[in-house]
Amino acid sequence: MSYLGIDVGTTGCKVIAFDGDGTILATAYREYPLYHPQNGWAELDAEEVFRSVEECLLAVSERVTSDPPVSIGISAQGEAVVPVDEHGKPLARSIVTFDTRGDEFVPFWEEKLGRNTFFALTGMPLNGVGTVNKIMWWKKYCPEVFAQSRYFLCFEDFVLLRMGVEPAMSFSLAGRTMMFDIEKGEWSETILAQAGIEKERLARCFPSGEVVGEVASSFGEKMGWKKKVIAASGGHDQPCGALGAGAIRAGYAMDATGTVECIASSMDGFLVGPAMWKNNLCCYHHAFPGLYITLAYNFTGGSILRWYRDQFADEEKAKAKAEERDVYDLILSSLPEHPTSLWVLPHFTTTGTPYCDSQSLGVVVGLRLETTRGEFVKALLEGVSYEMKLNLKLLSEAGVKVERLRAIGGGAKSPVWLQLKADMYGVPVETLSVSEAACFGAALLGRKAVERIPDFAQLIDDLVKVKEVYEPHPERSLLYEERFAVYRRIYPALRNHILKGEE
Repeated sequence: MSYLGIDVGTTGCKVIAFDGDGTILATAYREYPLYHPQNGWAELDAEEVFRSVEECLLAVSERVTSDPPVSIGISAQGEAVVPVDEHGKPLARSIVTFDTRGDEFVPFWEEKLGRNTFFALTGMPLNGVGTVNKIMWWKKYCPEVFAQSRYFLCFEDFVLLRMGVEPAMSFSLAGRTMMFDIEKGEWSETILAQAGIEKERLARCFPSGEVVGEVASSFGEKMGWKKKVIAASGGHDQPCGALGAGAIRAGYAMDATGTVECIASSMDGFLVGPAMWKNNLCCYHHAFPGLYITLAYNFTGGSILRWYRDQFADEEKAKAKAEERDVYDLILSSLPEHPTSLWVLPHFTTTGTPYCDSQSLGVVVGLRLETTRGEFVKALLEGVSYEMKLNLKLLSEAGVKVERLRAIGGGAKSPVWLQLKADMYGVPVETLSVSEAACFGAALLGRKAVERIPDFAQLIDDLVKVKEVYEPHPERSLLYEERFAVYRRIYPALRNHILKGEE
């Protein structure tokens, strides 16, 4: 038998079948387009998304006929929402996370509740991306869509509905909607009353890893499944990734380096207070039972290396092609061992936490004629890492201690960057046996639901193995601490002038 993990992202979805030892039996991935009908708008066609999920499920199912699935768990992008009729047919495109239409409702919530109360209820710093604001946009500008919608669904509950399961959402994903009362573990009556949204038009909510229904036999037959398949409550993609990386104890954090750099820190309790929301740090349910999680992220992340590759690495690209090597291995092959004397503000897209400043720009400080290519490349990595060090400092000041980082994503393949992070943050950085943490976490939640595992933590510890540990180098850590004092002054010094184009 096998356990299916589904990851529904912003630009593509992935389905992976795992066996009882956590080994990947089959995997499939499909991309789908992101639509931008107007400036600032970002939408998905939910029908296209579900067709992609179906195609992945079919492809995987055809390869695991001897190990048929017994359960499904879903890891889903946050905030994105789609209005559907009683049959699950979308009535409009889904509005995704970084769509800006919700920004106009921030003053409404400031007036009605205030930022402190809003955070105390929802665990989310007040901003425009929350699901509640997207629904309010339909209510104001597309009243016919709002009126005709039976449900407003995120992608976990939407996919389940299309599989024949009554809409169900994990606490973990519900926490991203800005409509969920974190402490009560239910939809917030206060938020819904102010927004004018009936609770009956939202999914049922469950802690991650619980049985929420069975996949309809008609859908199972379409997939070639001869026996029933249990549907479990899954989670938001970052907490699912943290669970799949074994970051299931306070002090442990997942560090996912892809296009975006994200550190997801596990916490014992719900942490409120200005030190969190003033720095745009959230707090909501982890996908591991009883824990909470907070996210720190930088949107430039690993894409800063792609920018360097595309703009400056023609020589490395030609050599990589000729020698059939990874171009990034060549780019990172001759970096200086010690910290550079450059500072890169990695706001090449937008900032992420703690500033959430969409107008800021990237900056390089300290260039000389003697600056080498290797120093410049390392400074790019240092810039992203300085920004995450700032977030870790702010989390520590708020009471969230990170003692170990578990690295996943493309950045986890680079020993140079992993050692730099260990030196920069002053904590061990671990690589893992797990390569697909979000899907693995979702599959584990499905397994927990169907097998009612008494010691879930032990199962995760048994399956998620540490491959390598990068320990901080004391001398380099001290140098980075000194240079960080300079780094954290750059953005405040420039934000009102150069970064926003003011005279």
